[in-house]
Amino acid sequence: QLQLVESGGGLVQPGGSLRLSCAASGNIYSIYNMGWYRQAPGKQRELVATITSGGTTNYVDSVKGRFTIARANAKNTVYLQMNSLKPEDTAVYYCNADLWYSAGRGNYWGLGTQVTVSS
Repeated sequence: QLQLVESGGGLVQPGGSLRLSCAASGNIYSIYNMGWYRQAPGKQRELVATITSGGTTNYVDSVKGRFTIARANAKNTVYLQMNSLKPEDTAVYYCNADLWYSAGRGNYWGLGTQVTVSS
């Protein structure tokens, strides 16, 4: 059974840091693009950062210079290092992966992890 499981969320003060992880498990043959999205209350889900299998990254303007996405291909894991956090970063963060596994190829989501930035 395919699973994408996020971890690392929590409550942090403005200016603080968190590191999110997302591990994909199941009978996976290959993972292509991976990414992080977020959804704040009352807002649409938005892209935060993506990374290709070759390591090319892309960020939404609001997090450039503060967030870093990375992946460990051998572990089927993607990370999001978040520094200089702001209250407006508060959201549920979702992992996304475009992958090929035993049941076929598709785009899959984790269940999300809450990040709250507040003093």
